Amino acid sequence: MISSVRGTAVHIDADSVVVEVGGVGLHVAVTPQIARATHLGEPVTLHTTLIVREDSLSLFGFESRDELAVFTLLLGVTGVGPKSALGVLATLSVAQIADAVSADDDAPFRRVSGIGPKTAKLIVLQLAGKIVSTRPAASGPDAAGTPAVPAQVVQALVGLGWSERIAVDAVETVASDAGESDRTSVPALLRLTLAALGPARKETVGG
Repeated sequence: MISSVRGTAVHIDADSVVVEVGGVGLHVAVTPQIARATHLGEPVTLHTTLIVREDSLSLFGFESRDELAVFTLLLGVTGVGPKSALGVLATLSVAQIADAVSADDDAPFRRVSGIGPKTAKLIVLQLAGKIVSTRPAASGPDAAGTPAVPAQVVQALVGLGWSERIAVDAVETVASDAGESDRTSVPALLRLTLAALGPARKETVGG
């Protein structure tokens, strides 16, 4: 795994740079912001990850480890590939991503080119609890520490006897198709998920 590169920028495109390291030029896909901040002939340091595909090896680079960590999390979301994940980081900062996820708000992700409404909802759902918001904790009954709606529904389903894996899969599927009011209401999302699960409980509890 190539976790970082440090060398001289010898070529710059709108969404990539070539970094010469020990006489070898490494092509690194980056956000437009990084490309604009890079200057030919000057040193550049990037935190990187190597994506291996059957027909290609692609290196993606970031200014900070936080950006790299979020990129990795995004790759774990159903329907999000490396280019889409890079597009999210080109549109939103790490803080904006964290705030959107914490607020259960998929609108910022829908503005990213290549990210559809369903995928935007999945990003919020699947990153919940994995990324910390920078917003001050709220006061009152919705204060920080209360799990996000999908997480509460999963907890409720586990308490009713479903396995965590089945509960998570069911909630993700239902939430991705549910309306805003249903996705942000524990009772509503739980009701919809229970309806989707139907009689499956007897098949998943106790073997």
